[in-house]
Amino acid sequence: MSNDETTIVDTKSIIDENIKGTLLSISEDLKERGYDPHKQIVAYLISGDPGYISNYKECRNRILKFKREDILEVMLVSFID
Repeated sequence: MSNDETTIVDTKSIIDENIKGTLLSISEDLKERGYDPHKQIVAYLISGDPGYISNYKECRNRILKFKREDILEVMLVSFID
């Protein structure tokens, strides 16, 4: 059976959900290590210095997969909604 219809994928919502999931995971990992994840993430987002994010469980590498602007947008939209 052939399917000639085009499938539209909403990549923006997929990326947004990926950012949310990553932030939640990083937050849990940083808490596990004894850090305050809110302060670390905010300091990183304001300064752009990834050194504010611990490398524990690859947290720094995971957050660097996303642009800071995209992270802030997801956070703001989640807050407003």
